[in-house]
Amino acid sequence: MARFSGGGGGGLPGMGDMAKLMKQAQKMQEDAEKLQHDLEAMRVTSQAGGGMVSVTVNGHGHLVAVKINPAVVDPEDVEILEDLIVTAAKEANTQAAATQEARMKEITGGLGDLNLPPGLLG
Repeated sequence: MARFSGGGGGGLPGMGDMAKLMKQAQKMQEDAEKLQHDLEAMRVTSQAGGGMVSVTVNGHGHLVAVKINPAVVDPEDVEILEDLIVTAAKEANTQAAATQEARMKEITGGLGDLNLPPGLLG
């Protein structure tokens, strides 16, 4: 018959480590939830065409604003305006994603490299 010998107080070995791990996981969860709120409030703006088009996204990369200098609006050449908007939006999304990744690494201490399922930490 197997017996548990805990070297001290009669508790199961390693339970203190498990409790510590659970506290760390709960803190990570709380920090991840705070990060989600911070990202929603964060704004990243990028420009294209020398500032003729400006696009703002939140920290999740969701588009929240577009500003267009009237000088770039040419009914004969809408394609340039479309390209400028796409370019600015791509850059703003890239910046937002980089910020989100860096902040998540701060929270997880690099655990994000484990390819955890999306949403597991918040």
